Amino acid sequence: MSRELFVTLDEAQVKSRCLAEKVGISAIERLPAGGTRLVTMSVEGAAQMFRKLKPYLIEGTVVRQAHRPRSPLW
Repeated sequence: MSRELFVTLDEAQVKSRCLAEKVGISAIERLPAGGTRLVTMSVEGAAQMFRKLKPYLIEGTVVRQAHRPRSPLW
């Protein structure tokens, strides 16, 4: 199982649910089309959040926001 989950909840809701379940967050980001990308600190944490957030999971291809420029800055 991957540590990465895509959910329809906003970032604050995901953080609070992870805190309540005592699951560490490695990375979290908003998605351009709405929702959140969550990367947990462990596979076990991802499995736990998968079970808890199952109704909110996004299925299919998800587009993420580009963080780096397409061409070098120099």
